[in-house]
Order: sequence, then C-alpha cells, then structure tokens
Amino acid sequence: MIGQIKGIIIAKQAPDLLVDVQGIGYEVLVSLGTFFDIPEIGGAVTLHTHFVVREDAQLLFGFATLEERALFRQLIKVNGVGPKMALAILSGMSASEFALAVHNNDIATLVKLPGVGKKTAERLVIEMRDKVDIAQINDFGSATAGKHPDIKQEAESALTALGYKPQDAVKMISRVSDEEITSTEQLIRRALKNMVSR
Repeated sequence: MIGQIKGIIIAKQAPDLLVDVQGIGYEVLVSLGTFFDIPEIGGAVTLHTHFVVREDAQLLFGFATLEERALFRQLIKVNGVGPKMALAILSGMSASEFALAVHNNDIATLVKLPGVGKKTAERLVIEMRDKVDIAQINDFGSATAGKHPDIKQEAESALTALGYKPQDAVKMISRVSDEEITSTEQLIRRALKNMVSR
C-alpha cells in the first residue's frame, strides 16, 4: 500500500497529476479541492494516497489532507460507489456540503453530481449518515490564481474528466457570470457551486 508520496509536480491537468519522486513519475488522480490547493508545476507537494489495484489497472488517488482521504475511503465502502465516483463527489462539493446534504436527507442535491443516480444518493444518505460529522469536517480546497477562451476550455475539459457530459459541462460554464472570474479554478468552482445550489 502506498500511503503517501512527496515530490515535485511535473504535470498538472485536472484531475491528473504527475509527481516526480526521486526520478520516478507517479500518476495520481486528485479531487478538484486538492488540485486547487497544491502548488503549480515545479512545486513540491505531499499527498496522502489511496492505492487501488484492479484486474485492468492500478490507480493512485491523492489527497491534500488526511480528512479528505478518510471521507474518500468511507465513500468507496458504499455499495455502488467506486473510487472515481467518490472522487467526483469530493470534486463536486466540499466535505462540509456533502455532510450537510447527508444530514438533511438532501437527495436532490446529491443526484446533481456526475454518475450519482437516485438509488445511489439514497444509499449515500443511509450508509454515510452515522459517518459524517458536520462540526468536524473542514471545507476542502480553495480557489486560487483573466477569463478568456482558454480558461473556459480548460474548465470544460476538467468537468468532462470528472464525469459530466461535454454538453452539460458547456452549459455549466456558460451559466457562470464573467464578473470576478480570474482563473480556471474559480470558474470550475463557481460552476459546481451553481450546479449544487440549483
């Protein structure tokens, strides 16, 4: 089990990272919260990881905090929720928003996440109710670092990589006001927040 890696970011395109650890490049899948919380290419990063071995692939998932990894591990124990769906859930809403949705039996909010249908949302509420504590969960991720076509395209690509249909990604981005958007990260976060609050 690979529990942590520490190295230099040599490639970064949501939700994928390539981290150089003493000459070995590790491909790591991360949530948008972690993606926006870590340095740019060339920066040093420490990630708490979860290693998944399947018949057809070996996948390494990375998290900026132990709390986010703990929630990810709880999510993948839910019937019907795989690692990629768990990552999409953590990317589509903060841990505190997820905890609030579960606490309030808010199925309508959960089904807006990519890949989450009504039955899966109901299972999440039932199985996660006793495992999330709103008071103890931090809000993961922060928007960092001007809005032009490249930013829109990058944001649409990131949303598609997270499981949203291309046409839905375009609609989500188009609904975001141009005001105060200065980066791809801010654009994606605003689009996701609008999606959850609708």
